[in-house]
Amino acid sequence: MTLFDTPAALTVTQLAEHITQLVRTDLILSDVTVVGEISNFVRAKSGHLYFSLKDEGTAIACVMWRSRAATLYELPQNGQRVIASGHIDFYPPRGNLQFIVRAMRPEGGVGELYQRFEALKRQLQAEGLFDEARKRPLPPLPRRIAVVTSATGAALRDILRVLRSRWPLADVLVVPSLVQGAEAPPAIIAALFALYQRDDIDVIILARGGGSIEDLWAFNDEGVARMVAESPVPVVTGVGHETDFTIVDFVADHRAPTPSAAAVAVTPDMMAFRRLLDAYESRLTELIVGEIEGRRRDVAHLQNVLKGFAPLYRIDQQRLQVDELSRRLSMAMRHRLDSERMVVKGWAQRLSALNPKAVLSRGYALVQDEEGRVIDSVTKTRPGQRLRITVADGAFPARTDH
Repeated sequence: MTLFDTPAALTVTQLAEHITQLVRTDLILSDVTVVGEISNFVRAKSGHLYFSLKDEGTAIACVMWRSRAATLYELPQNGQRVIASGHIDFYPPRGNLQFIVRAMRPEGGVGELYQRFEALKRQLQAEGLFDEARKRPLPPLPRRIAVVTSATGAALRDILRVLRSRWPLADVLVVPSLVQGAEAPPAIIAALFALYQRDDIDVIILARGGGSIEDLWAFNDEGVARMVAESPVPVVTGVGHETDFTIVDFVADHRAPTPSAAAVAVTPDMMAFRRLLDAYESRLTELIVGEIEGRRRDVAHLQNVLKGFAPLYRIDQQRLQVDELSRRLSMAMRHRLDSERMVVKGWAQRLSALNPKAVLSRGYALVQDEEGRVIDSVTKTRPGQRLRITVADGAFPARTDH
């Protein structure tokens, strides 16, 4: 009979449950305090903290839930030595133990790498390499973008994907380089130096994916930092994750939290750029139309001014004046004739009223002597005098008898 024939054989799940039971009932593991150095620190979007605590020979995976992380005064950093308390738990899906951290505080010191990091940071800051005044703005429309990173890393794929989607008009020059290990700093320096000899680069991206402080240490190298400071064009760093800071981040013209964010930082948004171009086109069209309309009005005004000096125009104007004067003279003459006709008619009526024939037609008679003198009184007659009597339809002789 072999071990595999025993009826006591356990399934994997049964074994995991047994280990979980042992871990969760152990008095030491249920409340333990550990001293170690932070490594591989990651803050998830959920707010949970994932990291490792390590010493010279061992590391243990740790997690601090968001509710407990909110009680921290500040987030820990890679390389920092801390005192953490909590309990050990077994995670069956991955079959590993992890330290569930309940509380954490600095031990009062930092790891050796972190101390070196802080010393170099203070030195370069004192030299003015971190000053905002020396940082240059990024080109708004880059024509050629250089990328210094590992040729096989995920960071390069992310950068190229973002550049193609946001700004495909730019040429991308990839300069492969080691980004981890003892040989990485001279490789990065050589890549940057090669780019500095060109005059067709608008901006440089220096990037690598996330990792521990040891993984990112090449970007804390003094030689790399000084080479970045000497760049003739703006440099954008995208090293690690959002919570990772390296020396080159402080020296660079712009620090992006991730490689993808670095690609976003150096490129305009194509859609936003198109909207901007559309707005410029509309505004330019308005200006051109307005200018054309203004010039048309100016031309029309000048044409009117020139008409005032044109001989034919002046002749036409004089003709209009002659026609107007003729019309007014004709009206004045008609009015004057009408007035004179009324006067003549009035005099005619008055003369008609004084016409003797008109008087005779009413039964009166005109008496004249032989010499034709009018006899208008009996005192002007003598007996037997010969007279001429004129009536409306003729005249006849007469003689006085007294």
